[in-house]
Amino acid sequence: MDVRLFDLNIERILEAWDNSHAVRELIANALDEQILTRSAAISIQKDPAGVWSVRDFGRGLRYEHFTQNENPEKLKASGRVIGKFGIGLKDAVATLTRNGVAVEFQSKHAVITFEQCPKHGFADVVTLHARVAPPRDPRFKGTEIKFVGLEDADLAAAKAFFLKFSGEMTIEATRLGSILKKTGPKGRIYVAGLLIAEEENFAFSYNITSMTETMRKALNRERTNVGRTAYTERVKAMLLASTNQTVAESLATQLTALQSGVASDEVKWKDVAIHACKILNKNGACVFVTSRQLSESPDAIDAARSDGKQIVVVPDTIYDDIRGQNDLDGEPIRDLAVFQAEWNDSFAFEWILPEQLTAPERETFARAEALCRLAGGRPKTVKAIKVSQTMRRDLLAGVDAVGLWDPATGDIVIRRDQLKSVKTFAATLLHELAHASSGAGDLSRAFEDALTNLLGAVATTALAAA
Repeated sequence: MDVRLFDLNIERILEAWDNSHAVRELIANALDEQILTRSAAISIQKDPAGVWSVRDFGRGLRYEHFTQNENPEKLKASGRVIGKFGIGLKDAVATLTRNGVAVEFQSKHAVITFEQCPKHGFADVVTLHARVAPPRDPRFKGTEIKFVGLEDADLAAAKAFFLKFSGEMTIEATRLGSILKKTGPKGRIYVAGLLIAEEENFAFSYNITSMTETMRKALNRERTNVGRTAYTERVKAMLLASTNQTVAESLATQLTALQSGVASDEVKWKDVAIHACKILNKNGACVFVTSRQLSESPDAIDAARSDGKQIVVVPDTIYDDIRGQNDLDGEPIRDLAVFQAEWNDSFAFEWILPEQLTAPERETFARAEALCRLAGGRPKTVKAIKVSQTMRRDLLAGVDAVGLWDPATGDIVIRRDQLKSVKTFAATLLHELAHASSGAGDLSRAFEDALTNLLGAVATTALAAA
């Protein structure tokens, strides 16, 4: 039998590796071959004798693959495959051999086993050699690797490095990778399906398929203990590219927990938190509030809930940033002010025509033009003064409004019960005239100035007539 020895030039190996890391590399090679050749799914199984094997159905291993060299094919497929150098294959075999696990590769090209031998011409230097024998079956499909003496726990630990065997499902796929539903207490970071790090306080797991240059440099031979700085940019970019409601709702839950300091790390990135609000606003009927507004505006909160809206509590810093912004569809993000405006737009007035008023009410309402003259005349913006049985409620202030200036229609609306006396009617009408002349809302400096000027005009007119 033509048996040749191929020197792997390995004298010392990676001390940090154990059998699970070694088997991980060989599984990774099998998965890469499956992807590159579009062949059948790899097989991992144990025979009746207790021997584990990993098999792909690709092109078959050659002894030349044990040379250390960049693989152009894998480099071109970066993001889809795991490996790129020949280092992992040699280190894996050396680690297993050191730990007493016999390894055999079978393909249509050769049967390869391993032994320690002196280097050719240097009897005092012993290195690991591949023992290359002719193939048992020249028609053998793919490559089968057998591990004699491998513990079940080591094989299970090796499989745990791979997304394929983790049970973590994709929530959303983006152009940079996938956001995954984590199955355990930690978030897991994968690159092309291989675990490189775990995060104690992540809401999701992530599979990165588009690597940055920083990541490429950080993916060392061990492929473990990769620092967060290497992959943070890609994780953030995936979240910012997300439009998925499940992702947004999970992050919204974390947003609520920010104030108490127990939120996931993702929402501590401000741009991610804001983006989550935009997704929620686009896909769900929600209202964003602060914890302070929960206690200060109970009427508005109750109205929103009665209207079927989800109340999303966010920190003040996030609320200040989303207020006045639009969501992913260009619609306003719904805070309490936006909800009040929507609620107002949906309100239907119950108009009372002059002939429907009682005689005393008609007499009071007839003073409208005289009251306008007292204030310096009806502003040009006021088209009509109307009476309604019902009135929009000021949800933010928690009070029932008695009058309204509607700039959209040019109407001043007076609630009917204000006609019970000239005093209440005059107070309400003059208040709304100040809004109409200034265009300013309550509690603003502009409105206070307009109201002051109106009081001065009323006093001047009244004194002149005295």
